[in-house]
Amino acid sequence: FKQKTAYEIPLRLVGSEMCIRDSNQGIIKKIVKRPKGINIFVKSNLKVSKKDIGLSVACDGVCLTLISYKSQLMEFYLSKETIIRSKFKYIKYKDMINLELPLKYGTKISGHICQGHVDTVAKVLSIKKIDKSFIFDFEIPKKERKHLIEKASICVNGISLTISKVTKKGFQIWIIPHTYKETNLSKLNKYDLVNIEIDILSKYVRNYFYEKK
Repeated sequence: FKQKTAYEIPLRLVGSEMCIRDSNQGIIKKIVKRPKGINIFVKSNLKVSKKDIGLSVACDGVCLTLISYKSQLMEFYLSKETIIRSKFKYIKYKDMINLELPLKYGTKISGHICQGHVDTVAKVLSIKKIDKSFIFDFEIPKKERKHLIEKASICVNGISLTISKVTKKGFQIWIIPHTYKETNLSKLNKYDLVNIEIDILSKYVRNYFYEKK
């Protein structure tokens, strides 16, 4: 067990439409299923070593703990709760996932706080290309729609994005070419699922006023 310090915290303060510099993509090389959990093995060029075992890594926006590392292969354990909340219940061999290291003390802050505590999954309803950008239309579970606010931040597969429009079934986002190229959003198709983390400020403020009633 590696003690987290004030200099290395599992927060993602990432700029709108892009991850911070310590980010990458990885490919699922092995999945070990357990009665109430799974272990996944991810290969990537992310700059980690055996000394980083115990480190928090955002895997498609889910905060997971690195439990082993060898030859660029990282191992993570997912509990039943994580599987239920995220799209990892459908994870497959050779799936591509976004990876990101935790924020370090002194790192430039440019975006909203993403904790890696995924709330739910959303389904891709459509993808439209306009000029060089892409519009993604997502459907989100009804109970989570109350948190959606136009121009607020939202975390999709670990990427800090801006809600361009709140729709009847969910929300829309615009993706610039750089973000599309550097993340697994380019691999998405209609009806695919993504991990969603609602803006923490939206959740806390709503909960505060709900308790005040």
